[in-house]
Order: sequence, then C-alpha cells, then structure tokens
Amino acid sequence: GTSRSGPLLRRPAVSLARITSRALAGTDAPEVTVEVHLANGLPSLTLVGLPDTEVKESRERVRAAIQLAGFEFPNRRVTINLAPADLPKDSGRFDLPIALGILAASGQLSAQHLARHEFVGELALNGELRPIRGALLMAMAATRAGRTLVLPRASAGEAALWPQASLAQADSLQAVCAMLNGHARLDAPEPPAPALAPDYPDLSDLKGQLAARRALEIAAAGRHSLLLSGPPGTGKSMLATRLPGILPAMSEAEALDVASVRSLATGGLDPTQFWTRPYRAPHHSASAAALVGGGGQPRPGEVSLALHGVLFLDELPEFERKTLDMLREPLETGRVTISRAARQVDFPARFQLVAAMNPCPCGYHGHPSGRCRCTPEQISRYRGKISGPLLDRIDMRVEVPSLPAQDLLRAAPGEPSARVRERVEAAFAIQLARQGVANALLDGATLDDIARPDAEGSALAAQAIERFHLSGRAYHRILRLARTIADLEASAAVNARHIAEAIQYRRGL
Repeated sequence: GTSRSGPLLRRPAVSLARITSRALAGTDAPEVTVEVHLANGLPSLTLVGLPDTEVKESRERVRAAIQLAGFEFPNRRVTINLAPADLPKDSGRFDLPIALGILAASGQLSAQHLARHEFVGELALNGELRPIRGALLMAMAATRAGRTLVLPRASAGEAALWPQASLAQADSLQAVCAMLNGHARLDAPEPPAPALAPDYPDLSDLKGQLAARRALEIAAAGRHSLLLSGPPGTGKSMLATRLPGILPAMSEAEALDVASVRSLATGGLDPTQFWTRPYRAPHHSASAAALVGGGGQPRPGEVSLALHGVLFLDELPEFERKTLDMLREPLETGRVTISRAARQVDFPARFQLVAAMNPCPCGYHGHPSGRCRCTPEQISRYRGKISGPLLDRIDMRVEVPSLPAQDLLRAAPGEPSARVRERVEAAFAIQLARQGVANALLDGATLDDIARPDAEGSALAAQAIERFHLSGRAYHRILRLARTIADLEASAAVNARHIAEAIQYRRGL
C-alpha cells in the first residue's frame, strides 16, 4: 500500500525461541536458557551471556552443521542469549541447543515438545554429536526439574548411571530434529551393564614389613592419613597402591559421588569402574591448580578426583611447599573452595592421604650400608620442606626400614588383602553403628565421649603431650588412632595399650 508520504514500511518479522540446557559450576549443573532472536537486518550472528572462547566458536560449528544437515541457515540478524547472563558458560555443550533454537525461531522445527526436554551436545561440522563432560550431573539436574535430557549417545551410558534419569540419546542434529518434528523417536540408553568388580593389587605381594602392614591396616580401618618414610626400594609405594584393596567397599551414594566428580574430568567417566575406589598419584611437579583444582573455569584437582579413595604423594618433600600447604583445608574440611572475582566454586575432597618420603636427600640415611653422606644441615633442610602445620594434620608416621636380602628371600608371602579387609570391614562397621562416620572424622565433642581412655591411658597420654610437646590437634589424633586400634580388637574401652600404640605412630611428627 501507499500513503501520501510514500510507500508504507513493512513491520519487521521477529521470531523468538527458547531452549533449556545446562552449564557446570563445580558439582552443580545450573539451568541455562538459550534464547534465539531473529530479526530483519543485515545478516549477522551475535552471541551474548558471558560465553568463553569455546562457546563463541560454536557460531561456525552450528552454521556448518545446520547447512550440512539439510536445513537453511537464516539470512537474518540472529541474536543468541545464554541466560542467566552472570553465569560463565564454557565448552561446546551449547552447540545443540543453539542450533535447535535457530531452527525453531526460523520455523524449520516444531517448538511443540521443546519445553519438555533439555539439550546438550557438541556438534561436528557434519551435524554429528560428540561427547561432553558432566553428563551425569546434568542428568541428575534435568530429572529433578522434571524434563528429559537429550544428549549424545557417547555420553548417555555415563548419564544412565543415575537410576532415575529420564534420557534420550542421539547421534546427530538430524535425529534430534526428526524427533521434535514427530518423524522419529529417540531411544533411551540401555541400563548400564554391571560394573566390573574392583581389581586392586594384593597385599600378599609385599614380604616382610610387618610394622608397616599393621599401620596400613589401622589407617584403612579408621580412614587415617599416613606418612611412610624409608630408603628407596623398601616397599613404600607398594604399600600405598594396596591400600584401596583393603578399604571397605563403597556404598552406592559414595560411588555416585565419585562418578559425579570423574564426570567433570577431561578424560570422562568409565562406567565399568563405578565401584572402584579412586587411587591418584600425581607427580611432584604438579601445580597447585592440578592438585587442589582451579583454572579460569574451575576444574576439580587431584584431591577431588581422589574422593572416597586414596591420594598418594610420593617424594613428598619434592613438592612445592606452597602447594603442599594447600592440602591443609581439604584435610580438615573435606572440601575445596576455589574463589574467583565473580564467584566461588566448591568441590568435595574427602580423600585418604598417603605420602612417602626418603629420610634424607640421597635417601640412605640410617641404611645398614652406611652409604649416606648427607650432612645434618642438608637433612634438616630436606625435611623442613614439609611445614609443621601439614605434618600435624597427618595422623600416622611409619618408618619402612631396609630389610636384608636374605630375610626377604626367606620370607613367606604376606597375608592376602581379602583377609585384612575382613578385619577392616568389621572395625568400620562398629564405627558406623556407633557414630555414623569413620574415626578420622570424629569431632572434638563426640571424640571425648567415645574415645576417652581409662585412667592409665589418660596418664600415658599426658606424659606424651609433655614429652613430645604435642599440640591439641595431635592429642585428638592420638585419641582417634587409639579408638581405631580398639575397634580392630572389638574393644569397647580405650586402654593404655591402645594409647601407647597410637603415640608410637605420632612420634617424629
């Protein structure tokens, strides 16, 4: 039509679509709404909502995937908003919801079923869906929200570990569009196959070292931290690798906690290892971020990946002192808080610490061969790399001496892990029935009630405090150790013999 002033301007066509997806923030998977707005104007694509580089690059992946999937990329002004705007967005998991939003806003995709689903997945240029991190956490969050999570087939097995999950798996963008347009259905992943029985190294491989084996059993029964000190080749690493094999089996809740953290790791989660306790042994060159977590978009570190398992730090004095001191918070609280300017992220970090060190820089101080030539000053400087506050938080220190070769040749195979684990499980069951947690986690008030020694034991503990100048924390750790030793004997009372053995493990700390 026309008017006296000229042709009437046509009202710009405006289209809007909303798709629900998930971000990752620590061990949470907050909801993200992907809003796609199409308007007339010069063709462009603008992405807002605090996206990082990986998310910004989705523009080119999505464009190619839409075109190669047989759809038309709109030749209009495209604005994509990832809400809430103050939540950082990372990784390529938003490729699929962005592509679906563009197709729905341009009328090429039915929006009828969008509200009942959540979508995550990285797109290849040909429209295929690639696996993502955090699928298990997203499945939990989507199920609680009452929606079905649509995700890549390669990640669906991991998400199916959550028994209540409502899932739909897809291989490509085309398959998801066919489902939403009513032309096909997406199948749910098969229930995960039974996980493999954990296969740990056996304690029978270690000959001799009866005192160290006894300490390892006590550490397993009460979930106590342990420092092994001795020359090279005496079996410190062998002891550490065999600790998971004598720990009680994980509960389903613990296994899901472990799987959730593993799901966030770069390597992803192997569902066949669902019941296997973590065993992490980072190299001494590991950075602080690698050990406790961090990064621009915070990821879990080794202390979190060792959740409900063992963190083994070999060559402990070779770690940076500042890095080691970062262990003090998680050892006390069982959590790691990573602070950034805009937000804080919490990761669980309830692990069992096992550390190993040599007695001196060359490793042979006190060795029968007499080959050590380290000066007292060198030895003091070497041991001083570990701070006093950190040592005070380690429950047990055990010397692992060098044994004569002839004794090792004559020694019979050690007691197998299965037999030791039976005693550990019996002691741990006593703890759960009595206070609901392992002895290592007892707080001060509860500790005084259930680990109070008899008169002779109290007198012995008082002498130890005065003689070895023990801190209050060290005294409480002696009580926890004594309580575990008593539990291994199924003793209701803590007596002087239990206190004496516990004090032995605190000497030198």
